[in-house]
Amino acid sequence: MNTIIEDLVTLLNIKSPTGHTEAAIQFVASKFETMGLKTRLTNKGALIATLPGINDDAHITLSAHVDTLGAQVKEITADGSLKLTQIGGYAWTTIEGEHVTVETLDASFYTGSIITTVASSHVHGAKTNATERNENTLIVRIDEKVFTKQDVLDLGIRVGDFVHLDPRTVVSPSGFIKSRHLDDKACVVSLFGMAAYFVENNIKPAHTTHFFISNYEEVGHGASAAIPEKTVEFIAVDMAAPGSGQTSDEYSVTICAKDSSGPYDYELKKRLVTLAQENQIPFNIDIYPFYGSDGSAALRAGHDIRVGLIGPGVDASHSFERTHEDAIQATIDLGIAYLK
Repeated sequence: MNTIIEDLVTLLNIKSPTGHTEAAIQFVASKFETMGLKTRLTNKGALIATLPGINDDAHITLSAHVDTLGAQVKEITADGSLKLTQIGGYAWTTIEGEHVTVETLDASFYTGSIITTVASSHVHGAKTNATERNENTLIVRIDEKVFTKQDVLDLGIRVGDFVHLDPRTVVSPSGFIKSRHLDDKACVVSLFGMAAYFVENNIKPAHTTHFFISNYEEVGHGASAAIPEKTVEFIAVDMAAPGSGQTSDEYSVTICAKDSSGPYDYELKKRLVTLAQENQIPFNIDIYPFYGSDGSAALRAGHDIRVGLIGPGVDASHSFERTHEDAIQATIDLGIAYLK
């Protein structure tokens, strides 16, 4: 588990908002290739790593996505601030006060902070609390001497440049990992753990298995294309969402029965539950009303496959997230049991 957590910390600190995931994909490819798996890139920039299995006629694909929430520059204001457009879906309130890095097309990087236009209570009084947080009232304050729009343009910053949210990753002595972007990098490293089990023990999974690392999941079309053609079952490995009214927690793997796209495959869900019970893997079954996955995208695209969804519980999803190493381990264990 120590290696898994080390890889997670490294991956969390690689910038990879949807649409700009090349560095993270490269890191993930190198990890699979070091294990001896063959990898290839799709035209859309996703990664597929393949582990040969006993049955090569019917394949299994497991997916996790490396793209994260983020933002892009929507407008440069007259006083040299930046207004944002979101990448992915999150509440504006969850990014207030965050440190960011603005990346230009020529790969220059400028730090900054997200603040409101009425940030100082000493200046604005009650208006500071009363102001709604949205795309008009939150801005990036760049850490450069800029006073006008032209000053910002002279730095090379343009509309459309990526604005990276700092992950602020911390691993506690008690096994918690708190960070932005655990969705879905905690699941990417879970796939590392599954693959490593078979490689290190020199055994084959029951079926040839593909690890599909998608790069557009946060905007809805991550695994909509390029799923290996022999795939008959597809498991999306994505975060579970603990909270009021949910059964998920930060210490178990969750088997999702239904999300906003509808129910997942019934027989596959039953098999996953049975495997968890037989192998004494801590698990929950849950339903997510405001959630979609790579599995949802694959089904909407018309793929004739059975789809399931599992993943570790991640608290405060799409905010400042937290999980525990126990949940990651449980996800790895269920994936191994399924593939065996």
